[in-house]
Amino acid sequence: MNSGALAIGAIATAGLGFAYWWLAARMFPPEAIGNASAILSVVGLMGLLGEAGLGTLLIGEIVRHPNKGAALVGAAASVGVALTIGLALSFVVVAHFAASTNLIDGWLTGILFVLGCGLTAFSMVVDQAFVGSLNSSIRMIQQVLFSVFKLMLIAAIPFVSRTSSTAILMTWVAGILASWIAVDLMTNGRARRLVGRPDFRLLHTFRRKVFDHYALDVTLQAPGIIVPYLVLVLLSPAATAAFAALWMLVSTASVIPAVLATVLFPVVRAGPAKSRHHFLVSLSASLSFSLAVALFIFICSERILEIFNPAYREIAGSSLRLLGFSLIGSTFKFHACTLARLGDTMRRASIPFALGGLLELGLLVLGAKLGGLQGLVIGWTVAVSIEGLCAALIWAFGTNPGFPAEPTRDLTAPPLQI
Repeated sequence: MNSGALAIGAIATAGLGFAYWWLAARMFPPEAIGNASAILSVVGLMGLLGEAGLGTLLIGEIVRHPNKGAALVGAAASVGVALTIGLALSFVVVAHFAASTNLIDGWLTGILFVLGCGLTAFSMVVDQAFVGSLNSSIRMIQQVLFSVFKLMLIAAIPFVSRTSSTAILMTWVAGILASWIAVDLMTNGRARRLVGRPDFRLLHTFRRKVFDHYALDVTLQAPGIIVPYLVLVLLSPAATAAFAALWMLVSTASVIPAVLATVLFPVVRAGPAKSRHHFLVSLSASLSFSLAVALFIFICSERILEIFNPAYREIAGSSLRLLGFSLIGSTFKFHACTLARLGDTMRRASIPFALGGLLELGLLVLGAKLGGLQGLVIGWTVAVSIEGLCAALIWAFGTNPGFPAEPTRDLTAPPLQI
């Protein structure tokens, strides 16, 4: 039931997120969409860096400390939000003096940015706590409510405010706040009771494991989160808007292999003797889906851009059609991450993931410098494909593929805020 709720929440959030960005593309100029995509990518990065692996820790430790679960969640949420707000304030100061992209173009944008970063970190930690306490249905409700609220807000923006990147950021911040208030009311306070008085001493005892999860989470997710911001810096807001449309579609599609990899955890816990079989089934289904999506984007990329906004097709043309093939490499990465968590080798696995992240960003920048938007896409796709191939070879020929000899206690679920 918890795995099903996790999958339903991810798919519903992805679908509603698609509708959100389609509506925004129809009502906002490409420059506003490009700037908003870049801002939200930085919000996601700040949340990931500030969350510090605490959410992933809660998934495995709440069941071990049921009487202290609320205190542990409170401590983790407090630390995560404090770290994230500190990072966000530092980014605002640096952006103000650098002023290379004018991303934070006023005090209102700065306040919304910092508040959005803090709320994102809080959501990431508490969402994972719901999974760890086997209340994934509440997490599903919160995700769907967030998507619905921000979709309603984006539809109302043209009637109450000017269509700018700040207005888009405002819909996210208001949507997160409204979703948490609503989910707490709908669950008769269960969401609020999950976060108790912080027990920092208990949290401190897990500092080593927190670091291991943190290292793996950041090296795996950070490069993909920051890509829209890099497109803005390397190219232009208009190019970022066109790129973000297909990037969002690829990110939405990546939910399926990510969820299938995540569902391996409860499956392996229930039957570790068949873990290799379940892994192959999950990997095969994920690769088939990823290949189908890649071919669809390759054939229909220009038509997809036109559906969002006819101007996007003029901006990007066919330069984004190879972007879908990065899903294949990402599928191998998701499953390699699963094996690392199952085998409790997060710290060791974070090193090759970090090198892979540097390869992704390096080839992306090189491609953008040499070939503009098309070169950027080719560089990113080649880098992720190389990572996926290396992960596949290591698993196929490795002596210790990471399957546990007994049921593991760790679970994971990648954050999804589309």
